[in-house]
Amino acid sequence: MDSFNLVESFAQFARDKGIDRPTMMRILEDVFRTMIKKRFESDENFDIIINVDKGDLEIWRSREIVSVDFFEDSFDYNENKHIVITEAQKVDASFQEGEEFSDEVKIEDFGRRLVTTARQTLVLKVKDLEKDLLLQKYKDIVGELVTAEVYQVLGKEILLVDSNGSELILPKQEQIQKDRFRKGENVRAVIHRVEMINGQPKIILSRTSPVFLERLFEVEVPEVYDGLISIKKVVREPGERAKVAVESFDDRIDPVGACVGMKGARINSIVKELNNENIDVINYTENQELLVSRALSPAKVISMKINRETGRVSVYLKPDQVSMAIGKGGQNIKLASKLIGLEIDVFRELDEQDDEDVDLNEFGDEIEGWVIDELKKIGLDTAKSVLAVSKEDLLRRTELEEETIDDVLGIFKKEFEQ
Repeated sequence: MDSFNLVESFAQFARDKGIDRPTMMRILEDVFRTMIKKRFESDENFDIIINVDKGDLEIWRSREIVSVDFFEDSFDYNENKHIVITEAQKVDASFQEGEEFSDEVKIEDFGRRLVTTARQTLVLKVKDLEKDLLLQKYKDIVGELVTAEVYQVLGKEILLVDSNGSELILPKQEQIQKDRFRKGENVRAVIHRVEMINGQPKIILSRTSPVFLERLFEVEVPEVYDGLISIKKVVREPGERAKVAVESFDDRIDPVGACVGMKGARINSIVKELNNENIDVINYTENQELLVSRALSPAKVISMKINRETGRVSVYLKPDQVSMAIGKGGQNIKLASKLIGLEIDVFRELDEQDDEDVDLNEFGDEIEGWVIDELKKIGLDTAKSVLAVSKEDLLRRTELEEETIDDVLGIFKKEFEQ
């Protein structure tokens, strides 16, 4: 392969990969200098001239002209750095000792083996650079919304391609539980993280991240995109429920109304994208008590006590509001706690005429006192209030063992069956 074909084929390959001209020049010079060192041991006295547009390559070697005696007697003579005057004068009779002699080294002088190695090295360097560029490109847009096409559905992940043909990955754990995608479908998600694994860039997408929901609001609500409405915080149980705290920077704009839209048009588009995830949009306030009340919506709070030292808030509600405050499987209270940054304990304000529920103290002969106290610590003071919370939530919020919780739930269920 001559120098023209070598440079031209590399340049075309690099252009196809989106490599810019200065980078192409740098890679070419690095590879050719490596090739020179392998052939001549040093590249100090070599100049490389490359024109990637025309495919031109010139390699010039500069050598000092020395006398015949120097050649015959000196151990310092190096044919790569010196040339005997008689040889130099064959080219130009006017050459003198001590002058610099420059001659062009042809690519063919390096031998087929070195040239083949150089070509392979060039291709590998471009591929490595392509990986680095892809990695950096997506690192710069982590958290941004992208649309990509599904090209393969696997058991643990979905493989997609973007408009540039780059491979993206949507792992099972980053999919909404109800997500079902087929080959050829377009999928919206956010760039969740970017990492290099075994020398290959991996771009991981997410549809479960709170950031995904935030980006969907930016798409569907112009006021959010324009910065007139700020999304203060997003908490989610992906595919089930989410709470979004919003604030308006314009007193004339109702942030909740703007996010919901006329007849729910805006919020419905987001809900559809999230497979009917129930979204509560809450008007943010610096008043923590008011924010707690709004976060527990649709339940209506009677009173509360905030203990900032322990990071807990005790909320008191009417008996018929407790289940709404806790929500299905404890979702509502869990999300409300995350939204305000405090652990919420719900307490019932007992109605004297409420005979349908049973106070926990009534089970003192069947359940140990410390277990009852543990339940009361998280605001559960009646049998029905405990049954309204999922076992997983009880395990998370109390110090009770799973076996103990199973026994307690069994006792309460039996009570109401009777």
